[in-house]
Amino acid sequence: MADTKYVYTFGDGKADGNTTQKELLGGKGANLAEMSRIGLPVPAGFTITTEVCTYFYDNDRTYPPELKDQVNAAIADAEKCMGKKYGDPTNPLLLSCRSGARESMPGMMDTVLNIGINEEVVQALIKQSGNEHFAWDSYRRLIQMYGDVVLGLKPENKNQDDHFEVILDAAREKEGVEHEAGLSVAAIKQIVVDFKKVIKDHAGIDFPEDPMEQLWGCIGAVFGSWGNDRAAVYRRMNGIPHSWGTATNVQAMVFGNLGDTCATGVGLTRNCSDGTPGFCGDYLINAQGEDVVAGTRTPKRVEETLQQDKPEAFEQLTNIGKTLEQHYKDVQDIEFTVEDGKVWMLQTRNAKRTGFAAVRIAVDLVNEGLIDAKTALEKRRIPADDLNQLLQPIFNPSDKEQAQKDNRLLAKGINAGPGAATGQIVFHASDAEETYNKDNDVQLILVRKETSPEDLRGMKVAKGILTAFGGASSHAALVSRQMGKTCVCGCDSLNIDYEAGTVTVAGQVLKGGDWISVDGFTGEVFAGKIETSPSEVMEVMTGNMKPEESEVYQRYAQLMAWADEHRKLNVRANTESHDAEISLQLGAEGVGLCRTEHMFFDHLDEMREMIFSTTVEDREKALAKLIKFQRDDFTHLFKVMAGKAVTIRLLDPPLHEFLSEHHMHEDPALAGKLAKTFGVTEEDVKRRVAELVESNPMLGHRGCRLGIVYPEITAMQARAILEAAVACKKEGIEVLPEIMIPLAGYKAEVDNQTAVIKATAAKVFDEMGESVEYMTGTMIEIPRAALTAGEIADTAEFFSFGTNDLTQTGLGISRDDYKGFIGYYTENDIMPADPFQTVDQTGIGRLMKIAVADGRETRPDLKIGICGEHGGDPKSVYFCHEIGLNYVSCSPRRIPIARLAAAQAAVEAG
Repeated sequence: MADTKYVYTFGDGKADGNTTQKELLGGKGANLAEMSRIGLPVPAGFTITTEVCTYFYDNDRTYPPELKDQVNAAIADAEKCMGKKYGDPTNPLLLSCRSGARESMPGMMDTVLNIGINEEVVQALIKQSGNEHFAWDSYRRLIQMYGDVVLGLKPENKNQDDHFEVILDAAREKEGVEHEAGLSVAAIKQIVVDFKKVIKDHAGIDFPEDPMEQLWGCIGAVFGSWGNDRAAVYRRMNGIPHSWGTATNVQAMVFGNLGDTCATGVGLTRNCSDGTPGFCGDYLINAQGEDVVAGTRTPKRVEETLQQDKPEAFEQLTNIGKTLEQHYKDVQDIEFTVEDGKVWMLQTRNAKRTGFAAVRIAVDLVNEGLIDAKTALEKRRIPADDLNQLLQPIFNPSDKEQAQKDNRLLAKGINAGPGAATGQIVFHASDAEETYNKDNDVQLILVRKETSPEDLRGMKVAKGILTAFGGASSHAALVSRQMGKTCVCGCDSLNIDYEAGTVTVAGQVLKGGDWISVDGFTGEVFAGKIETSPSEVMEVMTGNMKPEESEVYQRYAQLMAWADEHRKLNVRANTESHDAEISLQLGAEGVGLCRTEHMFFDHLDEMREMIFSTTVEDREKALAKLIKFQRDDFTHLFKVMAGKAVTIRLLDPPLHEFLSEHHMHEDPALAGKLAKTFGVTEEDVKRRVAELVESNPMLGHRGCRLGIVYPEITAMQARAILEAAVACKKEGIEVLPEIMIPLAGYKAEVDNQTAVIKATAAKVFDEMGESVEYMTGTMIEIPRAALTAGEIADTAEFFSFGTNDLTQTGLGISRDDYKGFIGYYTENDIMPADPFQTVDQTGIGRLMKIAVADGRETRPDLKIGICGEHGGDPKSVYFCHEIGLNYVSCSPRRIPIARLAAAQAAVEAG
């Protein structure tokens, strides 16, 4: 290990690393090296690799022995490039220290700026710059960030500002200024003294004057921040492995706070809220980068005023943006500093974007000739789940108009996150999380002065986010865009009092729990609730808008055409008759799961008559009343899906779902009604209800077990399916029925039910003088079925994985009861993800692989799909592609997501 290179330098047009080394250098370090290599102005510095982070955690937060010498050599290299010396009392070089994981984790880890200032160095800065305010303010910033980040000084409770902010607030109030930039030099010098006292009082140490002690403290804090709570939560949310670690980037400081000739900002080469072209972003004159992203000051917009404020800098930035887009072939998110008119690049990365922006940008880049359609489909460009945003609701236009007429418009901020949201005000992330955990259906709007990474848990459960400060590149905006949350920020007319639990705006005082509505497209904030309407894409789908009237839909349609061209998996819908049309509009290539019991729930009287029947003859009479409803529903489904396969699952739930003690409790008069209807006593009704009770109904008398004991149920359903199919065929409609037997674990069960279906089919075809081609198959939803798939495939012509039950039975976890512990399990990495949302590929996935291999060994042309809700989860779709399924089936609104995920799986596999 003595020869291991842990430190990679960059600057002055050269670099040790490049953009391909993100696993080692992290995204930030790799891109700093790459920008330096292509000749962009990058302050010199070095990256300490992710391997050191792994070593740090594996070795009680210590470093490899050779790291110190490598860091010293890298500092000397940066000193040579920048013409300054770190810690020098006459010509000092200051450093910044930033994190940099291989996948961007905005705001989740720590940064410290202005490292290397002490009482001697501050005097050198004054002499060099001729700007006493700048020098002392930089010193003040270092002490504050060191206290926050390295020493971890926090306020005693959530309603208090931190120790440093209390001092700053008092100084600003005393001098009557809004921001630190307006404070006098004398005030800032006193703040430095007071800040040092805070560190002494609360950390029990003196602020370190030794620049090397400062630097190593900051390096340790950055590596330590990989393990903080917000970073861990973010990794779980985004599927980033904890084992990756972060790199640490140490870089020469350039200064945006040297005066009015300087600025700092963040920029996007295209708008990442809606995808419109053109360089845009936020900047502040006479400020440092943290001022912009922290949201403590509302910045100016690059595209609106920078050309007037600093025309040379605007031209440099525009040209740099074009260079970066051409080089990286994607929209870039950059951090920059303007020092005396020169633009310096501090970071570039592929930008986070909303689903709206992702689709537009990908399609536009293809149309501009920068990338091809296959590249546009990459999941890093458009995470498949982000298509959800294009289907998200907007405010009902008439209700929003009425809210405006009623003078309910409270304020307007920066539109930073997509969609429309209405909910109850909550001021603290911890309160939002606690409220949500009590009631998952609650609608909350998180209202903050500004958000910080610590607010991530609250942001996750809120419907929308509203902040008083910050621009479109603030933490709130950046994270909300990535999460697809509605967000309005920089709404500076809000006066938020955390201690009182109120927000005052437009002469109104709103309390926690009051309802407000925020429009992430316009930045408007309204008092009270506003009803929502479907998105433009859904309006076109449902025929309420013409395609040419919606640019969003046109780009969406272009993207989906590319997805359909590249994917290998077919995509079907889990649907009954009522939403078959919208399933087709959303791209369904058939029905993968029609749950026949959903049809029975609309005809409970007839179903309960069948349950009360004690003989085959009585059951058949009751079933004869149900068959018309079933047949009508199947006829509608076949007509809508003409020429497409329709998989119909026979009755699956236990009978108690149609008549139980719960129903009797909800309707005390029900026993009397049923007794009168069926000519029995109330005691007979109660006795029958008691007979249906099961200790563990999920594993009880249900699925094919019902059909085997009561074959007349299977016969009725098969007749309804095949009579509907024959009738449609006679009308010239192509039908492809697939009859699916649920919950089979034994070949004998499949044999039994298949025989009933085939006998019924022969009768129907003889009676109607016409036949149709049909298939019989089974759901693979219990482990034994997966393990004996080779035997079952001898009879079954198709398989469909019912992964909801396969997960329950395979893991021994009830999906109805697991909510009490699943949060703890994922929080503590017992399970990597909720197994009912994403297929457990190691365990349940192993069963699926066995079933595929053994089933196709028996029947090489065996059609295999998945119809559990996992069929609409992108990670699960990738897995289904990998193991060779023919199709996935999911709920209608997940169909576009599954189509895109299937294409991405195919593109990734090559």
